[in-house]
Amino acid sequence: MPAYQGSNQQVNRNVTEFLRLAALDEEDLRVISACIQDAVVRVADIDFPAAPGRLLIVVNRFAWEKEAAGSKDRPERRRSVLQFDRVRSVARNGIDPARPDTVLSLLAITFHPDDTPSGTIELHFSGGPGLRLEVECIEARLTDLGSAWETEHRPVHPE
Repeated sequence: MPAYQGSNQQVNRNVTEFLRLAALDEEDLRVISACIQDAVVRVADIDFPAAPGRLLIVVNRFAWEKEAAGSKDRPERRRSVLQFDRVRSVARNGIDPARPDTVLSLLAITFHPDDTPSGTIELHFSGGPGLRLEVECIEARLTDLGSAWETEHRPVHPE
């Protein structure tokens, strides 16, 4: 199960400064998906691997954990790295590396088991683009890189 690290304070009372989450199973991956929902990423910040093994994505994630803790502060974004290990292959759908300044909004990360523990991790972006990772097993990390900055825009999802 992922754990908040970086502060000895209780998470339900005070939000920790930085998220450092790890996912080793489908339930853990759902937690990372919830924390990274509405992250924005430039195509240039997706490190498409020349060889299988690892995929790194640098994102500006919306700090949903502050919202969940009832923070009255202005909404924030944080620079974070989403890392996937044990990646056998990466397929792109609607994402063109030749257009590095394209900005994508990450909606969700899902896992589809194949021959457990292997399977497919899918990253779903707004408007239809996606990434499909064939993995030996789930091994993912979400790590904040630095301080937050205020944003005027809070993501909204129609019910």
